Amino acid sequence: MLTVILVIHLLIAIALVGAVLLQRSEGGALGMGGGMGGFMTGRATANLLTRVTGVLAAGFMVTSLVLALMSTAGREKGSILDAPPAATAPAAPEQPAKPAEPAAPLAK
Repeated sequence: MLTVILVIHLLIAIALVGAVLLQRSEGGALGMGGGMGGFMTGRATANLLTRVTGVLAAGFMVTSLVLALMSTAGREKGSILDAPPAATAPAAPEQPAKPAEPAAPLAK
């Protein structure tokens, strides 16, 4: 079930990116909505894309919440800070550092 919702979530995310990129930008910089030809009028296209974007955004939020709730369903509730610290092995004693050997003189 989790996999099905995850696939739906990814498809909605891809469609949402596409819907946002199709919209006409306010500043005219990156929008691709200007070259639609005779498909729909400018106002109808804006209304349709706005509605599609809103529906896809709502679907994205719903699937996000469902995925978050399903991922925590089988887990134990509580904080990791409440658990006792894990036992660790004692650290090995440190070896003293060897002194650096002097560099050999350069031959001429």
